[in-house]
Amino acid sequence: MARTIRVAAIQAAYGQDTAANIAKTAELVREAAGQGAQVVLPPELFQGPYFCVAQEERWFREAHPWREHPCVTALAPLAQELGVAIPISIFEREGPHYFNSVVMADADGGLLGVYRKSHIPDGPGYMEKYYFRPGDTGFKVWPTRHGRLGVGICWDQWYPEAARAMTLMGAEVLLYPTAIGSEPHDPTLDTAAPWRRAMQGHAVANVIPVVGANRTGFEPWAGYPNGGQLFYGSSFIADHRGDLVAAFGREDDGVITAEFDLDFLATHRAAWGFFRDRRPDLYGALTQGRPT
Repeated sequence: MARTIRVAAIQAAYGQDTAANIAKTAELVREAAGQGAQVVLPPELFQGPYFCVAQEERWFREAHPWREHPCVTALAPLAQELGVAIPISIFEREGPHYFNSVVMADADGGLLGVYRKSHIPDGPGYMEKYYFRPGDTGFKVWPTRHGRLGVGICWDQWYPEAARAMTLMGAEVLLYPTAIGSEPHDPTLDTAAPWRRAMQGHAVANVIPVVGANRTGFEPWAGYPNGGQLFYGSSFIADHRGDLVAAFGREDDGVITAEFDLDFLATHRAAWGFFRDRRPDLYGALTQGRPT
């Protein structure tokens, strides 16, 4: 009997009320599970508004140790109830250190551990280096009940090295929780299409399904350029060819799902030979900060 996996992406708008945001996400997880999803991916930092648009020290109060985070304590029991795996995006505090993290809740509600975002952006509207240290966990692949899941976080999704590393580690699906939208310094810059294409390329190059879950909606910020941040949604699920098999528009709110045959994908990945024909002996430049 073939091993299959049905994955889902959540796309939603979020406000200031953490409890309401968690409840909304839980409702959408239930909706996805009702459609047969076994893995459900919420967007990045769904606990509240995307606060990294500016440097405000008050937001540090919203971070928690990963096992105690309210998103985790609410959604891990739901994962057990529904029998689904949920990568839970959080603002994590570990002693004096702060991270943008994902906690993997397996289908029995058990916590498989934490991944801390490796690539931290810093620019207008995305001032994450003020809040987050670079991740110290390395990339993670989680052996969940439903399959081996590799999870990167937002800016990680632009790096082919991260996708390749997780696939080499045995990932069967790659998932990217995201918060991305308008660029306040340049209102004419729209990255929605290249955002998708970057991850579709990971799917092709690694012969692996890719799921991107983004938030949507306008989040106002007083005194901020253009009045706030408009998130462009466009969440999607791509197959091993990079083709979109499920996708949202910019303003949709809900869940999308798709099913994949993991045994077929393993055979197809081997047949393409991308991993057979790799030449790590030639890739030294990738591990040097400033290749000569």
